[in-house]
Amino acid sequence: MIMDTKKQMTMKNRLKNIGFIIGIFSLIFVGCKDNIDPLVEKLDFSRVFTPLNLKVTIRNQTTAEIAWDTKADADSYVVEISEDSLAFTNIVKTITVTSEEIPFSILLDGATRYSVRIKGVSKTGLADSKLSAIVFKTDAENIISPLAGVDIQGSSVTIKWPAGSEVSHFLIIPGNVERIITDQEKVAGVATIIGLTGETAYSVTLYKGTKQRGAVTFTTLSVPNVFPEDDLSAIISAAQQGDKLVLFPGEYLVYTGSITINKSISIKGLYPDNKPIVHIQFVLESGVQNVEIKNIEMDGTYIDKVTSAEAILGYAFQYNTTGANYGSLNVVGCNIHDYDKSLFSGSASIVSSVTSISMSNCKATNILTNSADCIDFRGGYLASLMLTNSTFVNCAPARDFVRLDNSSVAFPGKVSNVLINHCTLYKVSPTAGKRILYVRFVDNILKVTNSIIAETAGLYTNQSLSAQPQCSMNNYFNAPAFITGGTDLAGTKFDLSGNHTVLNPGFVDPANGNFKLANQTLIDNNIGDPRWKP
Repeated sequence: MIMDTKKQMTMKNRLKNIGFIIGIFSLIFVGCKDNIDPLVEKLDFSRVFTPLNLKVTIRNQTTAEIAWDTKADADSYVVEISEDSLAFTNIVKTITVTSEEIPFSILLDGATRYSVRIKGVSKTGLADSKLSAIVFKTDAENIISPLAGVDIQGSSVTIKWPAGSEVSHFLIIPGNVERIITDQEKVAGVATIIGLTGETAYSVTLYKGTKQRGAVTFTTLSVPNVFPEDDLSAIISAAQQGDKLVLFPGEYLVYTGSITINKSISIKGLYPDNKPIVHIQFVLESGVQNVEIKNIEMDGTYIDKVTSAEAILGYAFQYNTTGANYGSLNVVGCNIHDYDKSLFSGSASIVSSVTSISMSNCKATNILTNSADCIDFRGGYLASLMLTNSTFVNCAPARDFVRLDNSSVAFPGKVSNVLINHCTLYKVSPTAGKRILYVRFVDNILKVTNSIIAETAGLYTNQSLSAQPQCSMNNYFNAPAFITGGTDLAGTKFDLSGNHTVLNPGFVDPANGNFKLANQTLIDNNIGDPRWKP
């Protein structure tokens, strides 16, 4: 009984101690209750958050598109643009914008370094945010209109630009002559520079103070050369080695058909924007070392002299002498259309070498390739083919675009080089299995860069002798066989660059020959023929 009583007493003491401890903690929590801060549901700041991720994108040379991440605490933003590098000592623009207006664009001077800084502003009494700033530079611009009409003469040139633009003077080279632009000329947007020397190459730069706003190069005339009523074939035949023939605007209707060139010569239209129209097939014979065809519209349709019926010429340019060593052919600023067979051709029987063919700033349309290919060399050796800044439409509708056949026996150790750069190819070799690069010359280098290939079921090549095309920054629209998943034939080669795109260019009116771009990514990256940029 004594032991049971002791156990009971010990148990009671333990329970008392536990109750005592619990009581002390209860007092502590009760005593501290009034000193606990309430739950923070909203943080109050004294100023607007600083705008982050400030970015400037240059659109169309001189338009700056400015963007940043907006914040809910800012009612508006103040934007300051200064013509310096983060010094902000020459502020030229101050603009207030709302969040809904971001990104916004502003027109600035070309080829100029600017700084932009922004701050957020609140209407609720918060202090303005801290500043975000960045440096950027606009691209060079050229507001001079292409020389056309009666712009170039023997001793003068007429320069045109958008009326009312801010301009100050011209710099004329050779001579480093500064020619002030009058107030009347500024309003009209046109000025005539006189006192030039005939048959001389000039460059004229347009300035606003120290800033360049445009530039143009040209060569003054000597004596007017060829008019539509002249016998163009006879004039070319009588010309001397190295002569420069200038064709005045108009349609050369009477003397149609083939014209032979057997010397180095330059044949060019007087005005780039008012091209003479010639119904001609140029036949190149031995003796051609340096031929330039410039600013001419070549129309393959003509009136047959015998039947008086409309006919169509086979070739725009045809190499016709076997065993010859041709030099260079440069075709610049031409519009070539409606030929039945080829753009450039050397048949299988013409075993000759050609140093180079270059085609720049041209447009070729409806080269029909009946029993031929568009650029077709089967027996000879073409060392260099360069297609740049040009557009090709409906060329080789059922054949190949570039065909260079295997002539290693006649030309051992030689290499053919093909370059397509900054071109727009629309419905070129559109038939499944047909090739843009049907190259079988044993050694070849193929490059296709910065170009748009659209609306074709064709492919690059399926020939084992064709080199892997070196591709970069091309865009393929409705042209799947150039990338993967297209016609899978032995030897098929694709764009392996990893930097191609498949964007819709948004051509304005391709059915009527207007390939102006609407896709901003392609515009920004300068993809395709530059003439189609807005």
